[in-house]
Formats: sequence, C-alpha cells, structure tokens
Amino acid sequence: MSAESLPTVAPPAAAFRAPALATAARSPPLRQWALATLAAALAFLAWEVAGGDRWLADLAGNAAGFPLRTHWLLDQVLHSIGRLLAWALALALCLGVWWPRGPLRWLALPRRLQLAGGVLLSVALVSLLKSVNPAACPWNLTAYGGLAEPVSHWLWWVTPAGGRGACFPAGHASAGFAFIGGYFVFRPVAPALARRWLLAAVVAGLLLGISQQWRGAHFMSHTLWSGWLCWCVAWALDSACRRFDQAPRTAAAAA
Repeated sequence: MSAESLPTVAPPAAAFRAPALATAARSPPLRQWALATLAAALAFLAWEVAGGDRWLADLAGNAAGFPLRTHWLLDQVLHSIGRLLAWALALALCLGVWWPRGPLRWLALPRRLQLAGGVLLSVALVSLLKSVNPAACPWNLTAYGGLAEPVSHWLWWVTPAGGRGACFPAGHASAGFAFIGGYFVFRPVAPALARRWLLAAVVAGLLLGISQQWRGAHFMSHTLWSGWLCWCVAWALDSACRRFDQAPRTAAAAA
C-alpha cells in the first residue's frame, strides 16, 4: 500500500487560520531570530569568561575525579539508552520521508527531507568539529585526576602535548539538539506543535548534556554551544529550502 492511499490525517485547526494569520506564521521572523541567536552567543561567551564551566565542574568533581562517572542513571540510561533512542527517532524520521505517519503527513516531501536531513547534518557537524578540537574532557584534566593540561576550545590551531582532546562541542547533547529543525518545518502548518517540538528538543539536549557534565565528560559550555550550532544548522537549512522553493515562482513570474 502506498503512502498516497493511506487516510489523510488533518493538521490541527491552527493550520486553517485566517489568510493574514497564516501568512504571518509562514513568514520567518528573521530579525528576532538573528537577535536571539546573537544574544545567546554573547551569553555563552559571558558564561565562559565568568568561569562558569570550572565552577559547575567543581560541583560535580574533585581532584580524585567525578564520583558519578559510572552512575547507572547517567551512564547506562541517559548516555547509552538515550543515544539509542535518539538514533531510533532519527531513523523513524528518515523512514517517514517516504512512509509518513502522524504529523509527518502534514508535511510535503521536501519538508520531510528537510527535517530528516537537518538531524543528520547537525550531528555530522558537531561530530566533525569535535574530532578536530584541542580541548580535553574534564575527566582527563589534571585538576580532576587526569593527565591532560587545560587548553581553550577556541584555540583550534593548537595541538597540546598528548594530542587533541576532541571534546568540544558536546556530541551527546547534540542527540537532543539535532531535532530542533522540527520547529522550522512544522511552524507553517502547526505552530503549536512546532513550539512543543522546539521545547522538547532543547530540554532533551540540556538533559543529555547536563548528565554528561556530571559524569565529567563535558563542560557546560560544550553543551550550550552544541545547541547553538544545531539551531544555526536548522535555521540555515530552512532558509536554503525556502529560497529553493521560491526560485521556480520567481522564474515563472519573470517569464
């Protein structure tokens, strides 16, 4: 049975609002998003300058290490099982491109591709940046019983003694933040669902990131910047898709 022959699930009533309101929902608030993105970046930099990373890490660990590093809730549930659940959801979105179910039926094929592709692109970017970053994870630092000396994660060109630490940005947190793109694809057809999706992705990313923070695997800034990057990827991809959608209309109008 093809996806076209399945019963159609109607989007919520919010999708059938008055034309003026629908247009407002489809038009991205670029200025507000740009200001919010910039404000978040400045806030994260301020957190680093104020020493927030070390302060929070000192609450979780000491010179002997991180007592909760192998705690079953943080290690087995939020790390191992959390990662599996994230990949299962990513797989479901990829399959949903061709066989949509539930709210995915409200989206056209290009939007479903955007949603699934955004997840994969976000994870790939975070993993790539992480692999070449010099900063070591907290549990490897001398201050917490490790052997590595601290180096700023902004000094990308530095190669510390012992090699690159490859700990920034936070990879595990991106398993939640990578789904932020759902906000952009659902916003024109189901604004309420889009907001709930965004909230769920942010909460999931923070939860996964903080769990790793308490194990000693990351500093808080690693989690914050991971979320910021995933937001930027989702926003950039949405902007590119919108331009691609408008190109045929512009060409037709010019003809």
